[in-house]
Amino acid sequence: MKNDKLKMIKGLYQRYVLPTYIRQDLCLVKGNGIWVEDIEGKKYLDFFPGWAVSGIGHCHPRVIQKMREQMEKILHVSNNFYNEVQPVLAEKIIKYSFPGKVFFANSGAEANEGAIKLARKYGNPDRYEIITMERSFHGRTLATLTATGQDKIKKGFSPLVEGFKHVPFNDIEAFRAAVTDKTVAVIIEPIQGEGGINVADDEYMKTLGDMCRENDILLIVDEVQTCMGRTGKMFAYKHYDIEPDAMTLAKAIGGGLPLGALVVNDKHKDVLPPSSHATTFGGSPIVSAAGLGVFEAIEEDDLLGNAVRMGEYLVARLSELRKENPVIKEVKGKGVMIGVEIDREDASAVADECMKEGLLINCTQKNILRIMPPLTVTKENIDTAVEKLGKALERV
Repeated sequence: MKNDKLKMIKGLYQRYVLPTYIRQDLCLVKGNGIWVEDIEGKKYLDFFPGWAVSGIGHCHPRVIQKMREQMEKILHVSNNFYNEVQPVLAEKIIKYSFPGKVFFANSGAEANEGAIKLARKYGNPDRYEIITMERSFHGRTLATLTATGQDKIKKGFSPLVEGFKHVPFNDIEAFRAAVTDKTVAVIIEPIQGEGGINVADDEYMKTLGDMCRENDILLIVDEVQTCMGRTGKMFAYKHYDIEPDAMTLAKAIGGGLPLGALVVNDKHKDVLPPSSHATTFGGSPIVSAAGLGVFEAIEEDDLLGNAVRMGEYLVARLSELRKENPVIKEVKGKGVMIGVEIDREDASAVADECMKEGLLINCTQKNILRIMPPLTVTKENIDTAVEKLGKALERV
């Protein structure tokens, strides 16, 4: 009976939903903390919850409570009126980042679009070039896919937006050589998620920040995947001796709802005047309430501390597994944002076998297993996950 229901759902997808995704043969219907359940009643340990959207776990009680309270009042307020929740969330973001102001959007791509417009407006008309990194990922809209340093997502969409350059990650000399009198901004991820969990070097980030200040180049940090404690700090740039001119957020900040944000420092807070940028749904009361629930959970449950402790434990357990499995080349990352490099051309079969074992992880760049459990993860969860990964490696 349950199989019949799954077959029916897949049939509806095939008939009515554009096939823009490669979907696993899995229909998830429930989520609670680190666990999810499929339509057949099987439970999975989710170590890649919603592409890191459920960063504090599925259906966190604090998020649900904030949403429930708001749902009884009003769901949506147009941004040409005030709403009582949005500015409170903005205040929280500024408290943990740098003095400035926030524009709310619905996704990481939208937040990065806002950052691109900020840079173009600031440099207009003479400076418009934006430098990004090879293997970066900034979104799927026409401008953000152009900014992304991966050719595979650009095929078939030419002509692309002009004014973008890509340089190797962690190579300051390549950045220096790319700067011209038309350069207005650099956009960088502190850790490249889609790029394979590549961590920016300390000295590289410091020098990059210094060069940006000296040349009046906007330093824009893409924290769409690293925000909200993922690396053990609320925002990953805090690991480095830099202060961005702007920062983009999404995924985990909404606790499961679509929420993105562009954070702009005080120096550049007036670059985008009224009517220069807008969105219909950004910062609505319901998603802002969810965002406040995420902050509340992180603050009151010491989830930043847990991300540090469990990140260290996860790396230690994976390093032990590496000794038993020579196919594991490297374990890398920060906090609970971990990449396991596999010595084979395609490691997706390992992720598939993990799913059969009841463990959900992700494979990116063909040979990197991306492991990003919620900040609420425990040692017991990690032990179980590493055991399941070990079994999957043995079979593959």
